[in-house]
Amino acid sequence: MMSINEIQDQIIEEFSELDDWMDKYQLLIDLGSEQEPLAEKHKTDSNLIEGCQSRVWLQAGEEDGRLVFQAESDALIVKGIVSLLVKVLSGHTAEEIADADLYFIEEIGLKEHLSPTRSNGLVAMVKQMRLYALAYKAKHANA
Repeated sequence: MMSINEIQDQIIEEFSELDDWMDKYQLLIDLGSEQEPLAEKHKTDSNLIEGCQSRVWLQAGEEDGRLVFQAESDALIVKGIVSLLVKVLSGHTAEEIADADLYFIEEIGLKEHLSPTRSNGLVAMVKQMRLYALAYKAKHANA
């Protein structure tokens, strides 16, 4: 199992091979379309992320004490972005997710190349994933 930072480094490497932002957007779109589609039953209002311009659903579950995320968006580039977040954070413990420094977003230049609304959406997605992790941690601390 790769660590969160190893996965981030791998993504940074993949993106650094592309010079042109059109190619990077294409890579994002490809990543999004490779992702398992989210089951219709998870496309609920409670799974919708507030603060995203396009619709983004995030489903969190748990397997063997690790959080597993699935996500879907009706916008191609956003779907790519959320699939990167899922790739980095899914399958890790709540502790690791809550403490993760997601430096890859900055490193691959996502922040500067996204429109402000998409950028806010990205922040909202990360926040939601961290909230799940914190809630999970809290629930199990009292168990």
